[in-house]
Amino acid sequence: MTTDPVPLLPRGTRLHHDRIRDTMVLLVPERALLLDDISAAILQEVDGFSTLSAISSRLAGRYGAPEAEVVSDVRDFLDGLAQQRLVDYQ
Repeated sequence: MTTDPVPLLPRGTRLHHDRIRDTMVLLVPERALLLDDISAAILQEVDGFSTLSAISSRLAGRYGAPEAEVVSDVRDFLDGLAQQRLVDYQ
């Protein structure tokens, strides 16, 4: 993996707004994960083209947070999903 990977959602995985619960969910084959606001914000930036640093930079700007802290948090979150095969890196 490169030092600045591009995260992407694997085939069959997508974000979806659950109208009943009024929340974002990550739909994967045979499962659905309820997302909190932070998780949803991160995954909404995952487009298969943006690098981890570009995603982190946009989120840091949007929320007025220190970019170094956001990069670390985003990497940890996406790495956790990658371990579960819910996110891939290219």
